[in-house]
Amino acid sequence: MNLIFEFLPLALFLGTFLYKDIYAALVVLMIAMPIGLLIKYVRTGKFDKMYFWSTVLLLIAGALTLYFRNPLFLYWKPTVLYWAVAIAFLGSQFVADKPLVQHFFGLFDGFSLEKITPAHWAKLNIVWVLFFTAAGFLNLYVAYNFEQATWVNFKVFGLTALTFVFMLGQTIWIAGLIGDGDEQQEQE
Repeated sequence: MNLIFEFLPLALFLGTFLYKDIYAALVVLMIAMPIGLLIKYVRTGKFDKMYFWSTVLLLIAGALTLYFRNPLFLYWKPTVLYWAVAIAFLGSQFVADKPLVQHFFGLFDGFSLEKITPAHWAKLNIVWVLFFTAAGFLNLYVAYNFEQATWVNFKVFGLTALTFVFMLGQTIWIAGLIGDGDEQQEQE
């Protein structure tokens, strides 16, 4: 159900863009994301930090885009968010007890993560840093080298799909490291 609140604002953005223009779509997105954030908080009682910061950056970039009538501010929003996340993941290796990626995967029930060594976590964390850095550059490449409609589609579908495939790959890699539950039961 939470995925609805993640993707509904993007769907509304895309629909409004196709019907009107980037500025109308942006206004819809600037209304939909805070509402989605509030609904998620009311439903779960938890504050989604990533969604919050994405909303804050959208409101800032959106206000600048509307004020200056220049969509470049909006184009930069995903890159700024991705690079901030990359910096957070990188910094977590040096200032936290565990890398941020380890905290992230620790949120999922059903994973027995004890088999994963600190060295594995450090490498995986760097992979996430590289992914978010590359995704930020890719967003800028599309924004500056293609039509606005191509960027909108890339933002809505491309970056979302790319992130999903990346996370799926990481989950499969971790599952391979920890083995399946049947193997553990046979050893007992």
